[in-house]
Amino acid sequence: MARDVHGAGNSPYRVGINNVGSYQVSGLPYITGSSALAKGQEVKYVFPKVTKSITVINRSAQDIRVHFHTTGAVHPSGVMTGSHFVLFDSKEDSYTFNVKASEIYISAPHANGSDNASFTIVAELTLIDPPSSFVLTGSGISTLDGT
Repeated sequence: MARDVHGAGNSPYRVGINNVGSYQVSGLPYITGSSALAKGQEVKYVFPKVTKSITVINRSAQDIRVHFHTTGAVHPSGVMTGSHFVLFDSKEDSYTFNVKASEIYISAPHANGSDNASFTIVAELTLIDPPSSFVLTGSGISTLDGT
C-alpha cells in the first residue's frame, strides 16, 4: 500500500517561480496601457503576480521602447548603449514576450515628435507572488560587459 510521506495535504508541490505547473495552466488576464507617454519619458509597470507572457502593442505613430530594466535616468545602466530593448517604430507594432517577470519598462525616445506615445500591455499572470521572482539584471538586460 502506498504511504503519504508528506502527510495529508502537505504536498511538496507549491505555486512558485520554479513550479512547472504554474506556467502550464492558462494565465490570469491583465490589461493596462497609456496614451500619455511623452518623449524622453519612461514608465515602470509592476504586475500584481509574476507573468507567464507579456504582449506590448504600440497604439500610436510615435516610437516606444520596451525593456526589463530602467534606462538609467537615475541609476545608469547599459540598457540603451547595450541595445537591451525592443523598438516599436510604427502603429500596431506588437510583440509577445514569453517571460516570467514582475515588471516591465516602456520608454519614448527623445526624438519623438510633439505627440504622446500610446500603447497597450496585455499579460498572462501566474498565481506566483512577485517577491518569489528574481530581479532581472545582467547580460542581455542591463549591462555592457556581459556580467
